[in-house]
Amino acid sequence: MGALLLGTASAGAAPTAALPAEVAAALAQAGVPESAVAMVVAPLPPPPGAVSRRPEPVNASGEANPAAAPQALPAPRLAWRADAAMNPASVMKLVTTYAGLDLLGPGYFWKTRVYTQGYVKDGVLHGNLLIQGSGDPKLVRERLAGLIDAIRAKGITAIDGDIGLDRSVFKLPPHDAAAFDDDPLRPYNVGPDGLLVNFKALVFKFIPERGGVRVESEPPIAEVQVPPRVTAAKGRCGDWRTLLAADFSDPLQVRFKGRFPLACGEQQWAVAYPDPDRFAPRVIEGMWRAAGGTLSGRVLWLDRPATGQPLVTGYSLPLGEVVHDINLYSNNVMAQQLFLTLSASVDGHGSFAESTNTLKRWWRSRFGLRATPVVDNGSGLSREGRVTAASLVALLQQAAVGPNAEVFERSLPVAGVSGTLRRLAARSPQSEAIGNARLKTGSLRDVAAIAGYAWGRSGQAYAVVGIVNDPRAGAARPALDRLAEWAIRDQPLE
Repeated sequence: MGALLLGTASAGAAPTAALPAEVAAALAQAGVPESAVAMVVAPLPPPPGAVSRRPEPVNASGEANPAAAPQALPAPRLAWRADAAMNPASVMKLVTTYAGLDLLGPGYFWKTRVYTQGYVKDGVLHGNLLIQGSGDPKLVRERLAGLIDAIRAKGITAIDGDIGLDRSVFKLPPHDAAAFDDDPLRPYNVGPDGLLVNFKALVFKFIPERGGVRVESEPPIAEVQVPPRVTAAKGRCGDWRTLLAADFSDPLQVRFKGRFPLACGEQQWAVAYPDPDRFAPRVIEGMWRAAGGTLSGRVLWLDRPATGQPLVTGYSLPLGEVVHDINLYSNNVMAQQLFLTLSASVDGHGSFAESTNTLKRWWRSRFGLRATPVVDNGSGLSREGRVTAASLVALLQQAAVGPNAEVFERSLPVAGVSGTLRRLAARSPQSEAIGNARLKTGSLRDVAAIAGYAWGRSGQAYAVVGIVNDPRAGAARPALDRLAEWAIRDQPLE
């Protein structure tokens, strides 16, 4: 595939030198100056067949074959502040996921290995059971239950020893879940982990029934007490989370001091566990005991890599499915797990610094002198991340003709229909973008962004990027809608 360059020979008319009128009007209504915006709309290259989709070998350093010849890409229809370095918020996930697909392949998977130390007799492991993580981004309750079933199928129903957990695959600095926005119980603030269990989050279910409201929680978690019921309230639903008056200050005792309105019906609430370092040990113990297993010792973190007799191996979802979840639902911790894996896949140990270097090398091999994104954690949950609209469009154009084009495109939300783009239908019910665009969204304080694909009336497909960096960025979301609509309302091909 080689480095692909934005060319002019296939571009047709020169890009417009001003923002479309409807976009400019929406920005003015939001009180956002045009100088706070970067926008690019560019045609996609010819479909596969005209452009080879054959992947090139990638060496262990994460660099593509340098001998491949560059290919020209269509120049943009619109280029407004295309080379301005902007904070893209979660749109940065496109850089991480495309790099992951290109370097690792959509069939890549993570392995969670289980070892034993000791011997098994009459269903009892006399020794320790060790679980070694490899950074699986989606080791959720159901898949952890499958791993426990596999252990029991090997004849182990009791452990006369400890369960040791190994997360050494990632070298991580201390994580402060409150550092970004002082809201540590939000699941999007959870930090990555070499053995990430259920996103370090508990899910509470509130089920109205006769006599009150039943409370259920998952996954099972040892030592933690959750009230089985909460007082019911009459009246409208409203802000039911606030009405519950939840108290998570004690990691071992969840309290709901308020009431739950019956009018809300059944609801779920995902909460990041307040003692994240103890989450995996408590959940693994809770699930082991819930499956009927016994344990004489403790569940604890190991201070060195696990060694022992291999017992079973649990496999993750393939990377193609993980990328779908990352982009469709804008999952921050899954994106960070993938970003760390870019370096862990090379030498068995991942870090933010090494993954940053891996991504820089990959970017140079694919995009040459095109401005390299500033990526610190891979998720876009950052005040430091920067990328130009021109760089994002080049990525989108290259991805559209690469071997993983379909996997990448289908990971993006459909405008007005799925994922983070569902709200478009409520915001602009008559928008021509509904069903005609797949776009990743990004939102932070002072940031609103979109990037993805739109299909024009003419049949031409476009890469669309719009980024707003301004204190009133949230109010400028309609301007981004108008940008996608402008791309779709192109002139018919002659």
